[in-house]
Amino acid sequence: MPPKEVAVIGGGVIGLSIGWQLAKNSLGVTIYERDWAGRGASWAAAGMLSPRTEVNMQENDLLQLGLASAELYPEWVDELESDSQISVDYRTHGTLMVALNRDDQAELEHHYAVQLAHDLPVEWLTGVEAREIEPYLSPRVTSAVSCKSDFQVNNRLMVQALIQAFKKFGGNLREQTSVRKIEIQNEEAVGIQVQEDFIETDLIILSAGCWSSQVDGLPDWVRPPVRPVKGQMIALRMEAPPILQHVIYAPDAYLAPKGDGRLLIGATCEEQGFDTKITAGGIFELLRGAWEVLPSIYELPIDETWAGLRPGSRDNAPILGKTQIKNLIMATGHYRQGILLTPVTCREISALVMTDQTSNLIAPFMLKRFA
Repeated sequence: MPPKEVAVIGGGVIGLSIGWQLAKNSLGVTIYERDWAGRGASWAAAGMLSPRTEVNMQENDLLQLGLASAELYPEWVDELESDSQISVDYRTHGTLMVALNRDDQAELEHHYAVQLAHDLPVEWLTGVEAREIEPYLSPRVTSAVSCKSDFQVNNRLMVQALIQAFKKFGGNLREQTSVRKIEIQNEEAVGIQVQEDFIETDLIILSAGCWSSQVDGLPDWVRPPVRPVKGQMIALRMEAPPILQHVIYAPDAYLAPKGDGRLLIGATCEEQGFDTKITAGGIFELLRGAWEVLPSIYELPIDETWAGLRPGSRDNAPILGKTQIKNLIMATGHYRQGILLTPVTCREISALVMTDQTSNLIAPFMLKRFA
């Protein structure tokens, strides 16, 4: 029998999406968010859905998880937009990886070979062919790889849609509410300590991003090895018509154009603990990396700068599924792929809660791999 009452710790896209589906299945779900829902890593992201672009030879399980999630996206977006009545700007223009010099090209050729080894649908382009697709690319672009199936979404609209959909089905969202402790008795999670109150619950899902390891009450052998990885970003404002349609992966930055006219440029990758300061050096490097491939950004006004904290696990893959503590499930550590992996995490964790069965797809990502 599924649990009657579920407590979700963490109100980013992962916690919100799981909560939405469980509430839709008539479970009592309360999400506890230490800040404002979706305003952490989910808000700071760029919304790129790029499993084929970001493939790595050592990450086959993670690649398969990413591909499965990307395949779910169109239907998942339809359901979310229908339930929330909010468009999430799901854009299907595809992604280009570009090279600017001989060293970049050698690295891109190696990456392309890895993509082909995984039978991914990618295409090698000359610089001229790349500029036929995106005319404002720099004449210095020597070559590119086209990943036509790697798309993007507006993650901030996705946050708003998930909040709306979760509440529509009776979900209880408690913002500005920190969970101080998970209460465990005889290796079974029995409830949570919220401020001064103890709240009994049938099941706890820990999806607190980079704060997942900070919640008290967990024995060391169940504490998820998740750390914050800082990423600075910048948004420029494009005029109509926009100077870019595709997502661009450049050697030193990525560029993601949004339907609202923003051009997102990201992102630094800094092991700085919980620091979220914007630095001159970080912004300079992002602008330099973007300007080298798209010189037209020189004239664009700056809309916003920000820094987010990605939840990186010890192997930078997510931590999903049951733990050695009864009635404690984890859905955390998604690192740079939280937006991409939201649909598959939502589906798999919801199915686990409803059926008590762990699928083969998420089995490699259970906490016990770190034992």
